[in-house]
Parts: sequence; C-alpha cells; structure tokens
Amino acid sequence: MIRGVIFDCDGVLVDSETIAVEAETALLAAHGLDYRRGEFIARFMGMSDKAFYAALAQDSHARLGCGLPEDFRARVDARKHALNEEKLAAIAGVHAAVAALALPKAVASSSETAQLSYKLRKTGLWDLFAPHVYSADHVTHAKPAPDLFLYAASALGIAPAHCLVIEDSVNGVLAARAAGMEVWGFLGGGHMDEAAGTRLTSAGAERLVADWREAAALFSGL
Repeated sequence: MIRGVIFDCDGVLVDSETIAVEAETALLAAHGLDYRRGEFIARFMGMSDKAFYAALAQDSHARLGCGLPEDFRARVDARKHALNEEKLAAIAGVHAAVAALALPKAVASSSETAQLSYKLRKTGLWDLFAPHVYSADHVTHAKPAPDLFLYAASALGIAPAHCLVIEDSVNGVLAARAAGMEVWGFLGGGHMDEAAGTRLTSAGAERLVADWREAAALFSGL
C-alpha cells in the first residue's frame, strides 16, 4: 500500500530541464563538446551538479585533451538563471494534482538547496511541500544512489516499500528502484522526446504518466 509520495522537481514539478539542456549544450558546444540531445538527456539528467561536472570534465579530457574552463560552471549557472527568470514555470496541472493528494509528500531533487528553493518558490509550489523539501546537499551520494529517496522517506516516517516516486530521469528511476520504492515515469516535461518512455521503463518504472491530469486521476485511487 502506498502511504507517501516523493516527487522529483526538475522536469516533474517545474519545466526547468529544457532550460538547463539549452544552456548547458550551447556552452559545451562552444567549448568543443557536442552531444546529441537525446544522448545528453539520457546520460546526465537527474545527476547532482557535482557528478555532472565531474563527468563533463572527464569527457573534456578524453575528447579534447583539456579540462573545462575554470569559469565554465559560473557561465552555465548565469545562463540558466537568466533563462529561468524569463521562462521558468510549473508544469501544467501540477498545483491542482499535488494539492488534491491527501497522502504525505516530499520533494527529493538532485538540485542544490538554494536552486531547489528558488524554483519551488518562483513557481508557487514551495508551500505545498515544505518542510519536506530535500536536495542532493542532504546526502553524500546523490541519484542514481538511493540515499536521497531513503532520506526523504525517513523524514516522512514512511517505510520505503510504501513510498511512490514520480521521476522523469533514468538516474532518478534507478535511485527509486534501488531504494525499494515504486516509481512512475513522468512524461509531461518539455524536454521529453519519443524515446523517453522506453528509457524510463527500461530503467524500471512500473508505469508511465503522460501529464498531471492523468497523475491526479491515478492519485485518487491510491
């Protein structure tokens, strides 16, 4: 029986992944690292910033024989912030779906604490989850390790086997499954492509959810 629901943030609650991919791939291309969009999303989405930039540095050394520029992350952060200020919005239908969910709920996101707070507050979602808002900063090992989801479940006081996770990334689905939780793959973010559902089910998602209207209907049966 499901007794609590844990939500990823980026690409699930807020439509921020498409913004991040736009900023990151453009600046990486300018550095000389080109990635196909689908490959980039499948490999990196859901990673903590620490793991993401470490992987990029490895790619840069392997492909170009040098590391990333010292100011690379600062430039990416500045570009993402500018785009978020201009474009960031909650994914359609999420406020009503989350507000109607009677079960205990939490956010467990690979974003750093400050960025997670900014996104949830800017989109009017913070009060629907606080104080149960947890970031990669709360654990040593971020997704795809199970630690963050286990941390959120412990904070809610619910056994992992009774938690449902809503995720849009392969890394997130792997983390939820490693935590012993049920996980649904969410396809409603603007960054998702035709192969997204296959990636998520292959990683272990038990169900795919097209949008928040469908999710709300499913929540009513929990």
